[in-house]
Amino acid sequence: MTNTRRNESATDDADRVAGWAPADPSVGEMQLEDRSALRRVAGLSTELEDITEVEYRQLRLERVVLVGVWTGGTAAQAEASLAELAALAETAGSEVLEGLIQRRDRPDAATYIGSGKAEELRQVVLATGADTVICDGELTPAQLTALEKFVKVKVIDRTALILDIFAQHATSREGKAQVSLAQMEYMLPRLRGWGESMSRQAGGRAGSNGGVGLRGPGETKIETDRRRIRERMAKLRREIKAMKSVRDTKRTRRMRNRIPSVAIVGYTNAGKSSLLNKLTGSGVLVQNALFATLDPTTRRAELPDGREYVLTDTVGFVRHLPTQLVEAFRSTLEEVTDADLLLHVVDGSDPLPTDQIKAVREVITDVLRESDAPPPPELIVVNKVDAADPLTLTELRALLPDAVFVSARSGEGLDELREHLAALLEHPDVEVKVLLPYTRGDLLARIHSDGQVLNSAHEVDGTRVHARVPQALASALVEYAA
Repeated sequence: MTNTRRNESATDDADRVAGWAPADPSVGEMQLEDRSALRRVAGLSTELEDITEVEYRQLRLERVVLVGVWTGGTAAQAEASLAELAALAETAGSEVLEGLIQRRDRPDAATYIGSGKAEELRQVVLATGADTVICDGELTPAQLTALEKFVKVKVIDRTALILDIFAQHATSREGKAQVSLAQMEYMLPRLRGWGESMSRQAGGRAGSNGGVGLRGPGETKIETDRRRIRERMAKLRREIKAMKSVRDTKRTRRMRNRIPSVAIVGYTNAGKSSLLNKLTGSGVLVQNALFATLDPTTRRAELPDGREYVLTDTVGFVRHLPTQLVEAFRSTLEEVTDADLLLHVVDGSDPLPTDQIKAVREVITDVLRESDAPPPPELIVVNKVDAADPLTLTELRALLPDAVFVSARSGEGLDELREHLAALLEHPDVEVKVLLPYTRGDLLARIHSDGQVLNSAHEVDGTRVHARVPQALASALVEYAA
């Protein structure tokens, strides 16, 4: 029996060498398999009967109608925004039935689209059998309530939709905590009560609502909910702060070792994770969906000249990224502020790539403004050139003369990208061991000011120093090499 097992093991090894046995799946492939294992079934929901408690339930999107307000820009930009909203809805697991755009100077303060269009939207909902309406913008609590009264089904806005996608795709402990914090910040001003849940205790006043057991300051149900949410938010902020210290420690260790850091930023679904896999040989999750990866991933890579650097894949951005998410993921986005270089990935196959660049730069500027850090150098990488329109690529080459055009799928342009990275990343400091006489205190002061002292000791003949210094200073220390 032992010989049989040994023969089976030898056969498996031979098959694996010959290429017959399947290779072990990467982490990203296993995550993609788990994500695809549970799917939502469309058409099994009923019309919302009680629209007053929407925010207390997890969003369940099945059959949706999209509606947007076109306040400025071209018609192509308005249609692209609604098409992006449809992609977000499909990523959340819903089926898009219809899309409507209302041309207005500004959104209606009461119902977002106006009472007349709200009645038309109700007829579309009835005709299509939709159970959810998604608005392409962030609605106020009053607008949500008024529009739900018109259409008689659940109404959510773009912010709630993006938060729902983040809640589905968050995998790490920190990512889940950040998403929970963002959801609570969004939900807090939108809590609503109904009926007796809004009533306050009598506080000792005689009458039908007063009497024994009902005296006291009183607290409504909605106030209790708000207090509990605030307590939970405070706890989440403490947890995120504690987890941030762990990442800061790792970042400090990399900076101490003088390993150049490159942060990959860009629009969602621009191919950032695919580019990370190609440059580092890792197997992180890659999926043709919006916000497929949320957790920052750091991998080590090597330049053509043999130098090492680290690549960090950050969360993707989108037009009108909710403020709650920027605040909640600020500790994650700090990878951008401490990076030596920003690798700005742009989807070359998108109809409006310049709008993508503008949206990403707005978020980066917001993050840098909070930290008062100077912006790192930026290298724009136009991805998906194999699927892009040749005319669009010609326009981008004229508009972005310093950009690199690549295809993470086919590998086109990756060698040129590596050469650009080698040229933009500074050469590391030189490690020296010198014995400086006490008469050369000026050189010792330069080592302390311009370099990093690893070890030093005072001896009879001078100061023995082990340090990392710039190349120019290393040349001046050659004669004192120990």
